[in-house]
Order: sequence, then structure tokens, then C-alpha cells
Amino acid sequence: MKNFLITGIIVLIASVSMNAQDISKNALGLRLGDSGGFGTEVTYQRALGNSTRLELDLGWRNRKDFNHNGYDDDAIKLAALYQWVMNIDGGFNWYVGVGGGLGTYGYDYNNDHYNDTFAFAAGDIGIEYNFPIPLLISLDFRPEFGGNGYYKNNYGSDIALSLRYQF
Repeated sequence: MKNFLITGIIVLIASVSMNAQDISKNALGLRLGDSGGFGTEVTYQRALGNSTRLELDLGWRNRKDFNHNGYDDDAIKLAALYQWVMNIDGGFNWYVGVGGGLGTYGYDYNNDHYNDTFAFAAGDIGIEYNFPIPLLISLDFRPEFGGNGYYKNNYGSDIALSLRYQF
């Protein structure tokens, strides 16, 4: 398994260098996730090279589950991902990334209030279209591991649509 992972990383890095392209220096927008994940996030991307970038996402959620005696939680998290961007054709790109983040949450259950913080590791894989105008639209899948009890069985995932203004 370890050799497979190392080989996969080498192939990924080689393919990125062969498909290098220019990506936007900065992009700012919203990442709109499904209800199984964290929900809405403010997202910022910063190019680090011709085919690599850093993505920072600040997310928050407020949810109520009336099926569990009025269970209510509030949470906020910050995620950072290093991404490799590869061109498919024209304005279409695909990307993969690794990273992690920190968060805090509080919840009320049966008139008791609980607070905790958590750290997580994350992956990211997605596809994006870079319009001729300064608009970038993407669809991605992000699995997150860890969470110190925030995620059920220490795993959470999200599928999200992002809209970003490039500058």
C-alpha cells in the first residue's frame, strides 16, 4: 500500500509538470456545499506557480435536528488545501489537493451546552471551468478525516459547487 501511494504521488507530480498551465493569481468567491458537509464557505485561491495554488476556505453552519429532542449546533472551520491543477482542454481543468484545518463547534442537547475544537486532514478532487471573463466555476468532492467527535466516525465529506471572481 505504501509503495502504491508513493508511486501515485510521483505520477501526479509528473503529470502536473507535463500539463503546466497558467492559472489565475487570485480568486475569491463562495463554495456552496451540500447539507451532509459544512455548508457554505467563503473561498480564496492564491496561485503559487503555473499549476499549483493554495485554497483557503472559511465555513460556518447552524443546523437544527428536531428529531433528536431539539438538537442544535453551530460550527465554524478554516480549511487550507494545496492543489495541483491540470488542464483537460481549453478552459476546463481538473485538480487534486491535500490539506487540513481547524474548527470549533458548540451544541445544545437536552438543555446542556457543549463546546469543543477539532482538527482534520482533507483531500480534494474537482473539475473547473475558467470562463473568458473573470469567472471560475468548479465542482469538487472533499473528504475530511479527524474532527475530534464533530464528524460521525471521524469522517465527513462534501460535494460543493464554487463560484469565484478571478483577479
